[in-house]
Amino acid sequence: MKIQYLGHSCFLIDINGTSILVDPFITGNSLASHIDISTLKVDFILVTHAHQDHVLDVEVIAERTKAVVVSNYEIAMYYGAKDLNVFALNHGGTFVSENFSAKYVNAIHTSSFADGTYGGEPGGFVISSKEKNVYIAGDTAVTMDMKLIPMSVKLDVVILPIGDTFTMGVDDAIIASNLVECNKVIGCHYNTFPPIEIDVNEAKAKFNSKNKELVLLEIGENLSV
Repeated sequence: MKIQYLGHSCFLIDINGTSILVDPFITGNSLASHIDISTLKVDFILVTHAHQDHVLDVEVIAERTKAVVVSNYEIAMYYGAKDLNVFALNHGGTFVSENFSAKYVNAIHTSSFADGTYGGEPGGFVISSKEKNVYIAGDTAVTMDMKLIPMSVKLDVVILPIGDTFTMGVDDAIIASNLVECNKVIGCHYNTFPPIEIDVNEAKAKFNSKNKELVLLEIGENLSV
């Protein structure tokens, strides 16, 4: 499994040649201006919730690539009405393809499109392949529901928001890593805008003090798991 960071909360995950794009917010992120969305190979687009900083580039990428948009019922219906390929889930449901599965799990946040359309209840995804498993929390506070995840799957890495203000911050992300029983954390949803700016050195030091690894990828950088 190869995980590429495309800025904010956007990741491109390759699993045995299958490309999964998560929460595409690229063209609106000045920090990701060197990423050309017209060159991205995408088979599936996973959307955790409907906020603009997670869905801005869904339509243009899905139209070009014919990727299947996988999300909650309300988001899937929103994009289905635009003639995009969609697959609707609700919490606890799992999308299964040839090379991976994606289970939609609870998140504590809000969800609405920029035009005011209700975006359903937010969620995260547990993505599993034959070799590796990753939990993408989406925008969320720390929640005791996270304890359910390691009861059914052993995680190799977890992707958590760490920017505070609109999601959990660093201290709560450490608690979340305990709940999901995974000490390797990729941080996201930080430093894109002033309200979520953090001291990255302090964040890494806090994780290190708990014998955990906080991975903060540069935009465009890859991590093999």
